[in-house]
Amino acid sequence: MKTLMITLASLILLTNCAGGKISKISLGKKCTIADSKQLQESSYIWFVSSDALPNFDKRINKKNCLDS
Repeated sequence: MKTLMITLASLILLTNCAGGKISKISLGKKCTIADSKQLQESSYIWFVSSDALPNFDKRINKKNCLDS
């Protein structure tokens, strides 16, 4: 029950942080495409701007993660 309350409080705080140009908060592990040196960005929380929203899922998704 404690974990559920912490999760809900975190989601409310994240939603309140998302203002202005942020149109979506994407949760879950997602990665960018790896470069030639096998370096990539990965995160469990992504703040997506309204400009990047149309092609976000094509560029950053779970299939791109090297360790999954």
